[in-house]
Amino acid sequence: MNSSPARPPINWPAVIVLLGTPLAALILIPWYAWNHDFSVAAWVSFVVFFAWSGLGITAGYHRLWAHRAYEAAWPVRFILMLGGTLAIQNTILFWASGHRTHHRHVDHVDKDPYSAKRGFWYSHIGWMLRDYSSGTPDYKNAPDLLKDKMVMFQDRYYIPLVILTNIGFPVALGLMVGDLWGVVLLAGLLRLIANHHVTFFINSLCHMFGNQPYTDENTARDNFWLALFTWGEGYHNFHHIFQYDYRNGVKWWQFDPTKWLILGLSKVGLTRNLKRIPAFTIRKAEVAMKFKRAEKHLATYGHDMHEDIVQMRQKIAQEYEAFSATLNDWAKLKEQSIEAKKAAVAEKIHQADLRLKTEFQLVEQRMLEHSARMETMMLNLKRCIRRHANPV
Repeated sequence: MNSSPARPPINWPAVIVLLGTPLAALILIPWYAWNHDFSVAAWVSFVVFFAWSGLGITAGYHRLWAHRAYEAAWPVRFILMLGGTLAIQNTILFWASGHRTHHRHVDHVDKDPYSAKRGFWYSHIGWMLRDYSSGTPDYKNAPDLLKDKMVMFQDRYYIPLVILTNIGFPVALGLMVGDLWGVVLLAGLLRLIANHHVTFFINSLCHMFGNQPYTDENTARDNFWLALFTWGEGYHNFHHIFQYDYRNGVKWWQFDPTKWLILGLSKVGLTRNLKRIPAFTIRKAEVAMKFKRAEKHLATYGHDMHEDIVQMRQKIAQEYEAFSATLNDWAKLKEQSIEAKKAAVAEKIHQADLRLKTEFQLVEQRMLEHSARMETMMLNLKRCIRRHANPV
């Protein structure tokens, strides 16, 4: 008789924290609110601690340490380290190493620590409740973190730091404002639960619901609504194709407070070397996805020989030829730029740079025009399909 594979052992510390805290909150917070009520100071402390722990994860654990998307001065690193500790999502070393594994093996059911292909529960919280082999730490992908003194300090003293930030700070603040249990319950307990689940939603919901404007090679989605609650982490499709960019919401209008914080700190010299993917590269990915979506529509409805759909097919094919030519021109300019810098003396380098800069700008403008035309073509194609699918 074939026996089913043994289930991984339960991770009791995670079970106690992740399942015990919501249970405690369901009992203690309504009871305290009924009998004592919460002070304004307690609610303000909730907001402040929620922001601190949330940004400690997004700006610290994620974009600073996991992806090295920017560099930060010691005071910023220290504050973000404490904020991440306040969030109780394990150490920087463990979190960042596991996240790098996630990016390397995204969606692989055996190698991605929180693969969305294993369902909502697993990717949201289940992967932490048992000692799955995919979650076993392997710090070979984090030699930089092993040399980081602050990372290793936190790793060495993690439990005392967790107690200090999650018990010591709320107790001290509660005594200061005269509402000890109100602050402990809101800034300590409720804030911790909220912080956990808005972070976990990135691993689960952001791989299930939303748009894929840059790539469909993995399950990651851009989700504006989740960005509102996750300090800008909701633009996950962009992040998974351009993981080393310090921005997740790359458009100026996209809600990404983490990006704004990092950029703002750079203006006063507290962050530096902010990594940005070139605008042309981002636009190229967007346009390529528009062509891909158009191809899928045509593969489904292309047998329809109505004249307007035939014309749309021809226009898209012509646009793709022009898009390919733009990419070739860009590649040639990049080669010329490299060769000019190798061969020319200072005076000629300056002249070559001016000429190439102008030509690069022209090619970038062509890419913008491709994007605009493809957006219009996609709208027209959808109208054609709807019109012929539902004739009056």
